[in-house]
Amino acid sequence: MVELLSPAGDLRKLQTAFAFGADAGYMGLPQFSLRANARNIDLDQKDELIKLKKKTGKKLYCAINILFHEDQIQSLKAQVEDLKSWPFDAFIVSDLGAFDILKTAMPEKEVHLSTQASCLNSSSVKMYQRMGFSRVILGREASIEDIRNIKQAAPDMEIETFVHGAMCMSYSGRCLLSSYFSNRSGNQGECANSCRWNYKLVANDNFKKVLASETLALEESERPGEYNTISEQDGFTTILSSKDLCMIDHVSELIDAGVTSLKIEGRMKSLYYNAVVTRAYRKAIDKSPELSEYRKDLFNISHRKYSTGFFFNKTDDDNIDVPTTDGYERNYLFIGIVDKEVKPGIWALDVRFQVVKGQTIDYIGPDVLNIEDDTFTLLNSEFEEIDQIDHGKVQYLKTDKPIKEGYIIRRLNNGALKSTNVR
Repeated sequence: MVELLSPAGDLRKLQTAFAFGADAGYMGLPQFSLRANARNIDLDQKDELIKLKKKTGKKLYCAINILFHEDQIQSLKAQVEDLKSWPFDAFIVSDLGAFDILKTAMPEKEVHLSTQASCLNSSSVKMYQRMGFSRVILGREASIEDIRNIKQAAPDMEIETFVHGAMCMSYSGRCLLSSYFSNRSGNQGECANSCRWNYKLVANDNFKKVLASETLALEESERPGEYNTISEQDGFTTILSSKDLCMIDHVSELIDAGVTSLKIEGRMKSLYYNAVVTRAYRKAIDKSPELSEYRKDLFNISHRKYSTGFFFNKTDDDNIDVPTTDGYERNYLFIGIVDKEVKPGIWALDVRFQVVKGQTIDYIGPDVLNIEDDTFTLLNSEFEEIDQIDHGKVQYLKTDKPIKEGYIIRRLNNGALKSTNVR
């Protein structure tokens, strides 16, 4: 059976991913993950992870997928003994030195080849299999036909591929833009997402003292006076940013091609994003008769224009069949999570965004598309009625709607906020 693999930037996101249909989750540890700015897992949460895995029986993978410098590889050697006690089923690795250290210390553990290794052909896959890798996460440049041929050539190797989320403009994510603009290396987990910044074209008269020989240059909105020459049309644009990947309409084709694991990108994105995307692909894998409705909800989360990436021929129309505009779209605001029911009909909340009395809010669950509620009551820590609730306080919500612990709360985003910084 195909595996649905969801991102887990922290423990709460992992719990949500499992609740909304993921078979497995992947997360990073501090220092060694390509999402260094994600919260990752705190070192003191090991016992909670062990309990969660035991309770759910689901799998957990650890990303140790940076390209290691010498001091970092020595640090990994020093920590490898402690890694043995963590409840990871496999490690995701791109650096062969890190692979050797982990496999020598834990020969019984699976190691998966990171997409950063840019593995795109059957000869490479078979080589990695002989080395001891049990799974290859193919580079995003692999097509469905490539996957089919690779699987036929190496039938015993597990194949994992990304099916949803952000894509990098650079080859298999090996990008130098962030290092150039921000002195933050994407290959060390510190990508500043420079390709997604807002740029505008500046005419020669505005920067000729700096770059007299050029006619146009790019200027980023947060870095006035810094010019990068280009010849293009006028106005701010995310000219360096790719579309987002969305393969919701092609899950069966990927499975037929031999994919073992369908992977969702987004360890730095919100818990709400994780819930909506995970449950949509769960419905697609399970061939749910309600899939079309859950598919529609993929267009309510923050996203760029969707495409099918490199999976099909370039001559094919790769735009997904729902019109979207350039830039990020976000039709709903993520309000928070429903916690335990403390009294009949009264629920504790993990609030992330303000809620005001009289607003219409939505609850969503793993098998509940949405439940609207405009008759709820907000309560303070003393269970007294209040007009609004905010992040960081003990507050409760009283409702007669059939909600459950773990449901997500959202509300319509009036004005359809669009921002390059929204996730």
